[in-house]
Amino acid sequence: MVAPLLVYIYPPQGQNKRQTLSVNLGKSLSGLANGEGVRFQAPTETGFVMDIPSVGGGDNHPGSVAFAGWVLKDLSGAVQVFAVNCSHLGCSINLDTAPPRFSCPCHGSQFDLNGNVIHGPAVFPLSRLEWKQGSAADVILVNAVSLPGIG
Repeated sequence: MVAPLLVYIYPPQGQNKRQTLSVNLGKSLSGLANGEGVRFQAPTETGFVMDIPSVGGGDNHPGSVAFAGWVLKDLSGAVQVFAVNCSHLGCSINLDTAPPRFSCPCHGSQFDLNGNVIHGPAVFPLSRLEWKQGSAADVILVNAVSLPGIG
């Protein structure tokens, strides 16, 4: 509950170290069905950086930190990687299967599998995390930042 608030008060600018983090999903990207996703967590004292400026807004501006994310195959089969933070007030979103969409349990916002708002109060899409395929089929590399003292 406190973790989403920490991004606003900690760490002080300039005291965090950027890195590329290897994330083991436990399931290969090719093994995901269309509409299926896997949630992943940041390790202790680490957060994922929302750094794709063309997507996201509200509480999900570039440079904000997410402590978890979702990787999924959208309905067309394209792989998407999103920060777990709702763009309304930063609550953690869930992936619903029927109908397939992201939903925020705090205020009822809903997003399609491309991160676009389908029901407010959110007005901005979900933020994406910059990523690339890792050395194994079930590993992705995600931009992250160290957060000493958090965790």
